[in-house]
Amino acid sequence: MKKILVCIFVGLLISTPVFSQTDDEVYELVETMPQYPGGESAMYAFLGKNVKYPAMAREGGIQGKVYVEFTIKKDGSVADVSIKKGIGGGCDEEVIRVVKLFPKWIPGTQNGKPVNVKMMLPFNFTLK
Repeated sequence: MKKILVCIFVGLLISTPVFSQTDDEVYELVETMPQYPGGESAMYAFLGKNVKYPAMAREGGIQGKVYVEFTIKKDGSVADVSIKKGIGGGCDEEVIRVVKLFPKWIPGTQNGKPVNVKMMLPFNFTLK
């Protein structure tokens, strides 16, 4: 039984992009994940300042969570912004707009070298 589990585990390691050697590879998990400049609290302050609840969503009573995926490139820039799960009412477009405003991040690293890393963030839209 142990031999079967080891073979399956090795097979998963070989097929995971984290272990690829291509220069343009986008990783999902790296030794050091990208960091927003100033840390998480600075990112939340940036989002609080820049995210606006869309009028269409407010008037329509639309609430929920938008999941956005994007890539932090090896130079720290944001690219490939897309919605993985949206709620409509202009909220999805607002999340894309704000993520594209992000300043350059501290890039993620693998084996001591900067690499492209895929990230996902949830945005909560709640009416009070």
